[in-house]
Amino acid sequence: MRKPLSYIFILAVLSCSLFSFSSCSFVESEYRDGSNEQCFEALWRLMDEHYCFFDYKKQELGVDWDEVHARYSRQVNEDMNNAQLFEVLCNMIGELKDGHVNISSSFDYGRNWSFYEDYPLNYNDSIVNLYLGNDYQMASSLKYNILDDNIGYVRCESFADGIGSGNVNAMLYKLTICRGVIIDVRGNGGGMLSQAEMLASHFTDHRILIGYISHKTGKGRNQFSSPKAQYLEPTDGILWQKPVVVLTNRGCYSATNDFVKCMKLCPQVKVIGDKTGGGSGMPFNSELPNGWAVRYSAVVFYDADMRQTEFGIEPHFYVSMSGADTSRQKDTLIESAREYINSQYK
Repeated sequence: MRKPLSYIFILAVLSCSLFSFSSCSFVESEYRDGSNEQCFEALWRLMDEHYCFFDYKKQELGVDWDEVHARYSRQVNEDMNNAQLFEVLCNMIGELKDGHVNISSSFDYGRNWSFYEDYPLNYNDSIVNLYLGNDYQMASSLKYNILDDNIGYVRCESFADGIGSGNVNAMLYKLTICRGVIIDVRGNGGGMLSQAEMLASHFTDHRILIGYISHKTGKGRNQFSSPKAQYLEPTDGILWQKPVVVLTNRGCYSATNDFVKCMKLCPQVKVIGDKTGGGSGMPFNSELPNGWAVRYSAVVFYDADMRQTEFGIEPHFYVSMSGADTSRQKDTLIESAREYINSQYK
């Protein structure tokens, strides 16, 4: 599992009492001594009974969870120290390539963030700051300003910072003079689904089917509830009906993936940039016998056509940062968004 320090994903985690999960702890009687082999077996079994993407990961990645057990169990013995055991466990769950699957110890945080590490960043913070300027306004964590062609630019770095509908109303009121608005969520690793969908609710004037949710109902790998429809309801506040462009890169994950899914269904919205990083499984927390914390995807979200979005959402228009633009201190994605919005008035 890769272990970089960038991008902190703060996720909304449901109570473990929901969806037939009776406890957040997996320290059952047969695993209480906390030996290396029992920690391994506890982790493998926890994932086997509660992880929600085995069929999809086998289809897309060829991951056979039984074969994974056979391969990694041979690497575990009681002579290993904590660091060695941690590495083996992290490598095992890293086979799933799921940014929501993590192990936390006092000395490290194991994760697989290849969904953005293996791709161009398509974002330059210094250049973005030139567009925001020094006089930008803030509505909670939303930073915004009006560009010189009368287009609003909004930088949304996280959905974990307490953004409320009142903040969005105040911001959109200030931007009503604009021809359109750019919402830049590049590098936004997620946060609260409720905040992401609340922001999206300001950009539709009608109810939209945005997808379906299904959760585990038993310990079998294919035991799920029937998919339940989810809808985006228009806000009671300000409804924005002018052109909108959402800027994305591979760092758009989890709740931000959901935000892009919702926004892409709004008729006046275009998504420009790269495919999002994905992360469509709701994470749950548990604990191994030795006290290490485990997080894993346990609830599946689909799009409106019942397709998986675990590995990301395609933009309407693929645009990458240009070296020539970067040398001129220009952001290719922002400039493409401005060109698109202005073209709607020709």
